[in-house]
Amino acid sequence: MQAVVCHGPEDYRLEEVPRPVLPEGGALVRTEAVGICASDLKCYHGAAKFWGDEHRPAWAERGRIPGHELTGEVVEISDEAAQRWGVAVGDRVVSEQIVPDWNCRYCLRGAYHMCATHDMYGFRTYDGGMAEFIALPAKALVHKISKELPPAHAAFAEPLSCALHAVERADIQFADVVVVAGCGPIGLGMIAGARAKGAAHVVALDAVPSKLDLARRSGADTVLNITTDDIYSVVRGLTDGYGADVYLEGTGHPSAVKQGLTLLRKLGTYVEYGVFGSEASADWSIISDDKELDVRGAHLGPHTWPKAISLLESGVLPMDDICSHQLPLSKFQDGLDMVADGTRSVKVSLIPDSSFTG
Repeated sequence: MQAVVCHGPEDYRLEEVPRPVLPEGGALVRTEAVGICASDLKCYHGAAKFWGDEHRPAWAERGRIPGHELTGEVVEISDEAAQRWGVAVGDRVVSEQIVPDWNCRYCLRGAYHMCATHDMYGFRTYDGGMAEFIALPAKALVHKISKELPPAHAAFAEPLSCALHAVERADIQFADVVVVAGCGPIGLGMIAGARAKGAAHVVALDAVPSKLDLARRSGADTVLNITTDDIYSVVRGLTDGYGADVYLEGTGHPSAVKQGLTLLRKLGTYVEYGVFGSEASADWSIISDDKELDVRGAHLGPHTWPKAISLLESGVLPMDDICSHQLPLSKFQDGLDMVADGTRSVKVSLIPDSSFTG
């Protein structure tokens, strides 16, 4: 089959590789679409988070097929998997990006998304969806999703679930003014999630006007261009001078960290979801002595996939515009470059050449 194979930073190649076989207790899926994530891009460019540095070993593996935002049709499935996941041959499915070991202290306590082994499609141990077929192992978490959705929309279940988890980490209250930094796929999901949680006012920040338009259509009350608007004055004006109650960071840009700490009120909540390609620094006295902030991380999308799927199937999000570009798998390099540009696309997805219709 045709697949993209990672041979190291900035060395991804389209190759012919053996088609996977049905794994014991799992399923074989014909890939319909796979999204390109910001973390895919940072891995491609060699970020230390993936390839290690003087303080940590490499986590990503060479020879692996990338892609964790995947959807496809079940073509073979074991009896055990059919019963466990409630799916059958012919169903369209999505699979959570992590394949937990189910034995470590985190898995045993319900925090499977923080699994100590931390095997993920496309990065380590399990091949991902940038291929014509993918094997879903017995340990995977698999969900059925409507075949009425365009494939690229179905694959968006992964970033949307992540965004919803970040929103849950924020513990949003009804009176809160929530600021979302970045109106890419994660940020747009955060906006929709904050609106669903009943936030009093949702503010979206970005530098690209078309993305700010999408933010408004996804539920933002106020949209601000960080290059032309006085975002600090506007947020103070919305909050009687206090500052935002919640700041959700979804850009992975170091400058967004200081921005968030400045925008928040005393006793506010900062949630970091962005994947950084380089270290970010800030004056930590803002967190402690100045404001006594709650600073929380968010990782993956535990327990939020059913809600993400429900939102996609409801049609409330402008998915045709969020899923802005679909390219054949053979054009994967164009897709990576488009995501890296940051201004020409929102969500870029790859479709196997055999299924691509233009």
